[in-house]
Amino acid sequence: MADWDLLLTDARIATMRADALDYGVIGESGTGTIAVKDGRIAWIGDAAELPSDSSLEKRSLDGRWVTPALIDCHTHLVFGGDRAAEFEQRLRGASYEDIAKSGGGIMSTVRATRDATAAELFEAALPRANALISEGVATIEIKSGYGLDVDNEIKMLEVARRLGTDTSATVRTTLLAAHTVPPEFENDADGYIDLICDTLLPRVCDAKLADAVDAYCESIAFDADQIGRVFAASQKLGLPVKLHADQLSDGGGAALAAKFDALSADHLEYTSASGVAAMAKGNAVAVLLPGAFLTLGETQLPPIDELRARNVPIAVATDCNPGTSPMCSLRNAMMLASRLFRLTPEECLAGATRVAAQALGLIADRGTLETGKRADIAIWDVSHPRELAYWTGTPQLAELLSG
Repeated sequence: MADWDLLLTDARIATMRADALDYGVIGESGTGTIAVKDGRIAWIGDAAELPSDSSLEKRSLDGRWVTPALIDCHTHLVFGGDRAAEFEQRLRGASYEDIAKSGGGIMSTVRATRDATAAELFEAALPRANALISEGVATIEIKSGYGLDVDNEIKMLEVARRLGTDTSATVRTTLLAAHTVPPEFENDADGYIDLICDTLLPRVCDAKLADAVDAYCESIAFDADQIGRVFAASQKLGLPVKLHADQLSDGGGAALAAKFDALSADHLEYTSASGVAAMAKGNAVAVLLPGAFLTLGETQLPPIDELRARNVPIAVATDCNPGTSPMCSLRNAMMLASRLFRLTPEECLAGATRVAAQALGLIADRGTLETGKRADIAIWDVSHPRELAYWTGTPQLAELLSG
């Protein structure tokens, strides 16, 4: 007789397993069952196959749909200030590059973030984290990148770690110090790269403040050689890498990500066919960020068909940030990915669960509903999981269980 902590019955389950078609459904007529023990899925299947049990708690879900909890695998959730004024500038015709070169863009957020205390950054970020959680998100990746010096980058990572202890979400932190060149190194980008490699990375690693390292490969940020130095130093310290790649131009970012066995390459609007081929060989996830695409008024679509043809896994994330994706809704990101990028509803849900977990190096632990995985479970008031990429602004989460 099985001894379980919780038995969820009368469910329709979208497991989102990679080896299954049509959402990996179990119990479509409402006979799906999940047993939980010590925060892990101990058994999952149809009620007809359920072994005898002695569960401490049994709960009927009354035919509700169950999916893996959502995962937002690309956010900049911790920052000071806001950039709504720049939004107005863009609507009046200014480009993202124009704003950045005039001292706005990332640098305006850097100034506000440096001026804020850790407590102020936490209080500002908490509602954003809670907004994601309220929609079924149980795992959130949070990047630094608005400090651009040793102390402030560490401050951001510490705040992000606190969000992971003071909320129900699991937080994965990413060091994005190579986001742009700070004013102190205005004419010495290589000197700033030295600071990252020689000082910041070792301190962050020693303090166990980052789970990965990211960088921005673009003409207004850093070139491939500079990022290569950061990635080489990161990998020597045992930290996996990710890359903001080919967002505004084809700078070879996708191929660079593949060269360093990156977990993911993100944005990808201008990625070439050869870049996609390199990603396919290197097993990097393509993280699509439709919020930034929409906010910046982009017209160059990511190479969706090429990604599909090469079987490159596609994730979807909010890119929540104050300048180019002021969005705290992964459900909206899924909806936009279907409308703007023509992803299917199943691709959108996989992109916010299974593939998002892969983009964070967590696929063995979460992202699908399978025996042994973390019991991060979202329970929905929907008639079918396809609705999760269809509705916008409609609260459909009945309950979020976090293992």
